[in-house]
Amino acid sequence: MARIAVAATAPFGADVLERLAEKHDVAFLLTRPDKPRGRGQKLAPTPAKEVAIGLGIPVAQPARLDEDVEIPADTVVVAAYGLLIPEPLLSRGLWLNVHPSLLPRWRGAAPVERALMAGDARTGVTIHRTTAQLDAGPIAAQEAFDVGPDDDAGAVFAHSAELAARLLDGVIDQPQFKEQPTDGVTYAGKITPEDRELDLTRPAHELVNRIRALSPHIGARAVVDGRPLLVWKARATDDGELELLEVQPEGKRRMSYDEYLRGLR
Repeated sequence: MARIAVAATAPFGADVLERLAEKHDVAFLLTRPDKPRGRGQKLAPTPAKEVAIGLGIPVAQPARLDEDVEIPADTVVVAAYGLLIPEPLLSRGLWLNVHPSLLPRWRGAAPVERALMAGDARTGVTIHRTTAQLDAGPIAAQEAFDVGPDDDAGAVFAHSAELAARLLDGVIDQPQFKEQPTDGVTYAGKITPEDRELDLTRPAHELVNRIRALSPHIGARAVVDGRPLLVWKARATDDGELELLEVQPEGKRRMSYDEYLRGLR
């Protein structure tokens, strides 16, 4: 059983942390500071911190990292952490980054969402050494999987977390690295407000890919018959039309599109 630390913040990182803790001695969680959430804007722990508290894992939440941060482990697994790790810390131990894409494709902040928006039929997980250059470190392990036509970002993240834990089991103790290819590099920029807007004049399959990419955690926006909706699920019909399946009117819960239409009547 390896003794490791984990740097994680977002739900994907929380999932990886929970899976790692089943087989490894997680000595420490590094996560981002608590942030206001919900209508009351009360401070709430990060998803990874919630998991760590439940497992009794010590937590540190510096607003920024510098050489004074103590890491009580020689190996740190980084998964959806979200803060820059400075060179002095990287040089003090082995930092392994979990990236849910087939690097060098989709380096950056939103690899799952960008892969789905692009209609990628395959994606995967890469375990690589964390370096100063964004997601460019040498690779210790990588495995691909197919993306089903109905898979949304939630399904891809869940599959990626399961695969990441398995890949890490094989490399935490003695990783062997190979350099990333220099061709095929693409970048997955953060999701912007513009990325969420659905242009209903675009082809249906393109809109469905965007909706899948933003579900179930962000939500695509559309104005349908003059009313704003969040769109969580849709499909392209055989005639190439967009069929809405699950939506959320302003201030209301998610519901099937049929239920929404019944409410209008």
